[in-house]
Amino acid sequence: MAFFVGGQIFLAVVVVPAHHRNPESIELRPIARGFGIASAVALAVLIATGAALASHLDLWSSPTLRAKLGLLGVVLLLSVAHLRWPRTHALQAGVLLCTLAIVYLGLELVT
Repeated sequence: MAFFVGGQIFLAVVVVPAHHRNPESIELRPIARGFGIASAVALAVLIATGAALASHLDLWSSPTLRAKLGLLGVVLLLSVAHLRWPRTHALQAGVLLCTLAIVYLGLELVT
């Protein structure tokens, strides 16, 4: 999760503003593609380990887990929409905000 959230923040705070200041110096497409591939792998690992942990701790009936899974679905939908409309900043912000909410709910589950 640290890779996914940290990467989003790095892209939003460092890479995209640097590109807007000097578009010729930074080509966003290969950076975004690499981050997208690595993020997909990270999400697959998170889903697999999260399912195993939810089973181990018998959390499937937890409303917090259900909310977290619902937000995961929203993140996946927003991510697919972002692939279609990559310059839509609202989609980027939505993915980041939903991801932060997922982190918060994950912390709520273990406390």
